Amino acid sequence: MITYVARRALAGIPTLWGVATVVFIMARLLPGDPARVIAGLLASPEDIEHIRQQMGLDKPLAVQYVNFLGQLLHLDLGISAHTGSPVVQEIGSRLPYTAELAAVALVIAITAGVLAGVVAAIRRNTPLDLLMSGLSVFGVSMPVYWLGLMMIIIFAIDLHLFPAAGADEPFSIVMPALTLALFSIGLIARMTRSSMLEVLSQDYVRTARAKGAPFRSVVFKHALRNALLPVITVIGLQFGALLGGAVVTETVFGWPGVGRLLVDSIFFRDYPVVQGLVLMFGTTFVVINLLVDLLYAYVDPRIHYT
Repeated sequence: MITYVARRALAGIPTLWGVATVVFIMARLLPGDPARVIAGLLASPEDIEHIRQQMGLDKPLAVQYVNFLGQLLHLDLGISAHTGSPVVQEIGSRLPYTAELAAVALVIAITAGVLAGVVAAIRRNTPLDLLMSGLSVFGVSMPVYWLGLMMIIIFAIDLHLFPAAGADEPFSIVMPALTLALFSIGLIARMTRSSMLEVLSQDYVRTARAKGAPFRSVVFKHALRNALLPVITVIGLQFGALLGGAVVTETVFGWPGVGRLLVDSIFFRDYPVVQGLVLMFGTTFVVINLLVDLLYAYVDPRIHYT
């Protein structure tokens, strides 16, 4: 297992290097002069040139790239050009909010999605199955930003049940988490239903039913556990997607997480913060994929990593 983890970790290095290279190039393709954006419209040419030198933008692109990779090797993400604080500190102050939002949304998505998929599978071709399938399609098709705005209008402005924005009140997380979870609920429910239907048709399930095993035991102990492998894959990918969806959700609800920080950093042409955040997202995807692979062996004892 240790050898497998080490091999996968080493295999993730080229992926992260590719992500770093792409984000370095894309950040410099953004329109506008970041030095002028940071200095302001009334800044003198001398001030703009001074900021450009501080950011290293006066050097050739190849030199900037080498310096960027050298900083990464020392785990140094640089200094924010907008606030003057270390990028690690900027991300660290916002990351707990995004982690909390993604964790709550994932719990909601797993609970509702798996239950909906199981119910739809055991009530196949019934009105309940059609209802679950319809709600799943609705969740997958609904744009996050539109749903967030509708929830603000209905539950914050009209009904005054939840705060419209921010993270200062205890129930501030309810609407952002539900908005972020709805898309994942639909995908998890559809995958759970499909996988459960395949497992429920297996001989060992029919044998367990014929031997008089309780229906609940057959469904949750025998069928569901064997149907979880593809569902776990979807859940792992959805956690990464939740981090990406947080960019839109946090902007709509004014949630002070890394998603909103990314949008603000792109607006201010803050290259170091943009690069650091995209690298963090890339690292998160690599780690989640590794954890999903390891979870396979726990769910299915037939899987071994040697």
